[in-house]
Amino acid sequence: MNYFSLFKDGRALYCLFFAGILLSFSSSYAKISKRHFKTILQHQVQGTVTDGITPLPGVTIAVKSRSNNSSITDYNGQFSINVSPSDTLIISFLGFKTLNMPVAGRTKITIVMQFDTTTLQEVKINAGYYSVKESERTGNIARITSKDIETQPVTNILAAMQGRMAGVNIIQTTGVPGGGFDIKIRGQNSLRAAANNPLYIIDGVPYASDPIGYSQTSTIYPSSTSPLNSINPETIESIEVLKDADATSIYGSRGANGVVLITTKKGKAGRTKFTLSSSTGAGKATKFMKLMDTRQYVAMRKQAFINDGITTYGASDYDINGTWNQNRYTDWQKELMGGTSQLNDLQGSVSGGSDKTQFLIGGNYHQETTVYTGDFKYKKGGVQLSLNHVSKDDRFQINFSGVYNIQNSNLPANELTYTAQTLAPNAPSLYNPDGSLNWENQTWQNPLAMLNSKFKAKTKDLVANALLSYKITPEITAKSDFGYTDLKTNETRTTPSTIYNPIYNISSARSSMFSNITGRSSWIVEPRLNWEKDGDFGKAGLLIGATFQNQINSALYQSGTGFSSNSLIYNLAAAKTVSILADDETQYRYQAFFARLFYSYQRRYIINLTARRDGSSRFGPGRQFATFGAAGFAWLFSNEKFLKNSSWMSFGKIRGSYGTTGNDQIGDHQYLDTYTITGISYNGTIGMRPSRLFNPDFGWEINKKLELALETGFLNDRIFATFSWYSNRSSNQLVGIPLSGVTGFASIQANLNAEVANSGLELTLRTANIKRGNFQWQTNFNLTFPKNELVSFPGLESSTYSQKYRIGQPLNIALVYQLKGVNVQTGIYEFEDINGDGKISYPLDRQKAVNLNPKYYGGLQNQLAYKNWNLDFLFQFTKQQNRLIPMGAAGSMSNQPARIADAWLQSGDSRPYQIYTTGVNSAAVNADSYFSESDALISDSSFIRLKNIALTYQSPLSLTETSRKVILQGQNLLTFTKYKDGDPEFTSYGFLPPLKTVTAGIQLTF
Repeated sequence: MNYFSLFKDGRALYCLFFAGILLSFSSSYAKISKRHFKTILQHQVQGTVTDGITPLPGVTIAVKSRSNNSSITDYNGQFSINVSPSDTLIISFLGFKTLNMPVAGRTKITIVMQFDTTTLQEVKINAGYYSVKESERTGNIARITSKDIETQPVTNILAAMQGRMAGVNIIQTTGVPGGGFDIKIRGQNSLRAAANNPLYIIDGVPYASDPIGYSQTSTIYPSSTSPLNSINPETIESIEVLKDADATSIYGSRGANGVVLITTKKGKAGRTKFTLSSSTGAGKATKFMKLMDTRQYVAMRKQAFINDGITTYGASDYDINGTWNQNRYTDWQKELMGGTSQLNDLQGSVSGGSDKTQFLIGGNYHQETTVYTGDFKYKKGGVQLSLNHVSKDDRFQINFSGVYNIQNSNLPANELTYTAQTLAPNAPSLYNPDGSLNWENQTWQNPLAMLNSKFKAKTKDLVANALLSYKITPEITAKSDFGYTDLKTNETRTTPSTIYNPIYNISSARSSMFSNITGRSSWIVEPRLNWEKDGDFGKAGLLIGATFQNQINSALYQSGTGFSSNSLIYNLAAAKTVSILADDETQYRYQAFFARLFYSYQRRYIINLTARRDGSSRFGPGRQFATFGAAGFAWLFSNEKFLKNSSWMSFGKIRGSYGTTGNDQIGDHQYLDTYTITGISYNGTIGMRPSRLFNPDFGWEINKKLELALETGFLNDRIFATFSWYSNRSSNQLVGIPLSGVTGFASIQANLNAEVANSGLELTLRTANIKRGNFQWQTNFNLTFPKNELVSFPGLESSTYSQKYRIGQPLNIALVYQLKGVNVQTGIYEFEDINGDGKISYPLDRQKAVNLNPKYYGGLQNQLAYKNWNLDFLFQFTKQQNRLIPMGAAGSMSNQPARIADAWLQSGDSRPYQIYTTGVNSAAVNADSYFSESDALISDSSFIRLKNIALTYQSPLSLTETSRKVILQGQNLLTFTKYKDGDPEFTSYGFLPPLKTVTAGIQLTF
């Protein structure tokens, strides 16, 4: 039975109660303001604002010399405002030239605004603890907005960022709904793969991205479940990615791998606006391997028997001994993974408010099926609340935002991708005529039976933040953030007896279940004081603040076997044997003090200094604190006298930065000596064993970052380009240092005097190609040339990392054998004998290093508008190498890529692939194992992908102040690549490739 506690579980009620009070203030202020206007204004003016093509929502209409009288256009570009006949309207909107228009006694006015690209430099960019104008920033900050996100039918924020930001490389790991993405901002800094994640901050609240899944439950995914799927992209207003030292050092130890700032949507002043949107769509796997058909497969199998000198087929060689139809053909990739997933989305929000109080309340629901056979679904829903209030004298301000999301997964526990790739093409049909699973007289394991093994998960996620601000003087403002997160997930993986052939009469006594119950909650308080002054001496600012954070993680992993009934398989009490595999609770405490000093002289010379003193509970006494800092500068040379009035150069800036950040992603309390429950009873008592050695001396990883950049705008910023060069050095690596077996421990956590370097060039280009009449065309381009290198690693040759890394090479390499070719006499693969000992052996001959990092990557986006039509499409591209899929020795009862048909048959043949064997030719089997780890399986996996395309049509309806938008979207629609083994984006095999999806929807605003 569940009990509800107002103290423990009623936080949402507190928030709603608080929101109700503030909403009541909103109504009061709105009424007071309205009554005041009525006493001094004479008549109402109505009008519409457009850009000459489409209506412009959010345009500010103000009355000159009257600061308390303004209006904002609605979604149809319409407005109304009370004025005097002799008043002048001031019309302003970001990206357009400000207009002054006399009322001249009119009651209806139509306004056409002119595009002004130079004002884009006045956009305020979120830099975390402060905001800065685009033109004045000294750091490297990439940004996308809701306009970029809303064109994409995606459920993960990282999917929305793919291909749109220089220096940000994102790879999708699976096409199964709820799956994850890998992200690296300017390369891999740490030797530990799990220590390269950026810091995520949602509305000022740090959001832990550590996996919440368990390897024994989330087996459908390549890696454990990520919490990032909880975040709904539709609720996001903007995403900023901080990359260099100037931007990240103020986050200290948490900013070594970059910072991702997520700002959710907020309410805006104006009439109450309702927005409803609904969409539906379908998805299919992007690309499959080209495999042998039945004719090629049977020929391969028969030739393998001939090669091995076997004249009689075995009783279990069903594919060629006459048991299975040798004329039957099934494309198992299409049969098992070629289904169509269905996507349905519903979004709704209401927003509005007065000039003092604004609100937004929204909700969303997403449902997605899989491409597999069966009733599998992934569901996600959530609610959003935002409330902003400013006092009458504009000194006190409070902002509250809260997002609560629920995910519900009901998916197969096992991937069928590798099964589909290896299953014989003449294998029996899946079903009998009566619809039951076909076991073909016990001659095969029906792959659909594995779908009875299920993965179920339910995740609840709350992120809430309140910002209190008080303006002490016009120059000094005191602020404090109060953030809270609470995440709970419950995962199960069941393996019932129904996965077996019923003829064997296997009962539920063989059924099993794994369970994962994970919780994570945190609170954070960040008070700060900000001073800004703008005068004849220039513009200066000082920010000082502190951070106090506490996070508690809990994890309970259990398993049960031997159930009395499969209907009770989710009840561990019904299991004969219950095991507690892990029961952990850890606490992470963090505190810091930070500061920023900013100075700008005549908007030409800018310097920005940041510093942070960090303290983390993840390190031992005497090592818990460290200091990080950075210095950034900028010279706006376009504001110099010799370029001030240039007709061709509208903007020019040189900027640079240098500083340090840290990394404490090592896990909690790793310096302590710990003990673990053995689970084994001795005289009725469960034993314990040591699990970690004490080491109080290990400390922070250090990342030193250097950057130089040039930003230029030409022809009124119609052409705007940025060139950035960066060099990062990460040292004092936190790793597990191997120990001798006599110690009883495989390794000890410690700092290694190894150094990793990341450097590269980044280019971004924005062009306003055409703006003529009713037609506009804009292009955005980004390109990154990254380089990753292991600079030093003392004692590498004698360490356990000796066959993983090489000095002077990237961290992401493959050490492979070098294929010489196929011996024309024996038909066996031959390889280079590197050490010259006359034989091929590991590791002495597997020494060739292959770089698997991308050589370059980027994206090309085009946005076109004609009257009420808008077309937006993005091409993503990557130049890289990747492994082909190893399929085992050709000739056994397993399908092969179609290219393997070109194999050696007889003495004198010169073919690319070796002799077939059923498995008895040990020389061929051994050679194939070397082949699968050789450069022969390294392939060009470069690709160009139509990542996203969106076509929208927007028009007003006959109803007053109502508009509609019809939307057609596509994701991953086309892929151009030379890669032979399926989707080229993947870095691992055996998992469902990304889906290409098409959705259609409609949005109503009224």
